[in-house]
Amino acid sequence: MQGLLGAIQFLTRVPVRTREAVEHAVIVPWFPIVGTLIGATVGAVAVGLGQLVPTAVAGTVAVIVGLLITGAFHEDGLADIADAFGGGWSPAQRLEILKDSRHGTYGVAALSSSIAVRIVCAASIASPAAMFAAFVAAHTLGRGAAVAAMRTAPPASDSGLGVSAARALRPATTVLGLLTGTALTALVAGWWVGPFLAAAAFAVLSVVGLAVRKIGGLAGDVLGAVEQVAECLVLVVASGLAAHHSIWWS
Repeated sequence: MQGLLGAIQFLTRVPVRTREAVEHAVIVPWFPIVGTLIGATVGAVAVGLGQLVPTAVAGTVAVIVGLLITGAFHEDGLADIADAFGGGWSPAQRLEILKDSRHGTYGVAALSSSIAVRIVCAASIASPAAMFAAFVAAHTLGRGAAVAAMRTAPPASDSGLGVSAARALRPATTVLGLLTGTALTALVAGWWVGPFLAAAAFAVLSVVGLAVRKIGGLAGDVLGAVEQVAECLVLVVASGLAAHHSIWWS
């Protein structure tokens, strides 16, 4: 349970305590499971509020609740990557921009776009069951995508949180964590898990491929961008599926 508590502590603002610092090798495989917990909370807020207010309002509040739970952790990485890749002219300059905590025009635009996409997708899903499943899938597979990205490309530099986490990963526990996240997604989404996994895989390949071209590999902020792109794409796919199909348990 130390790994789960450490992952909650790392990925969220939930005030949990561990007896001692937990190594990245222990907490990273738990990321998809923590994503499930976040997604279930966000989905429950959306479904519950949806009984009282219009779906668009419920979806908007649910997305905001997700931001509060995570402290916009991954959104910050997306914004930093947008600024670096959009404003830097060389790998060295882009890596330097990544070290700047301030956000520029590209970062603000990317951050706003991510939030807007999630709100509009949630607002378009009329079925409470489908909305709950969509949020669970988006948050679970988003974190899973970030974990998978750690194994797909070399680091862009020799230091950094993302680099140390990637180096510490143990293949067996990492695969087990990803499979568990996939199984949890399948439990709530049924056959929709196939298109969801395809969307998450596309996010990994596209963002990691761009990172390799722009800075030569992965950085911690790239992992945040992977999570955000995957989360958005899963919700986009969910909105399309919900418009034509019913979730299996509704």
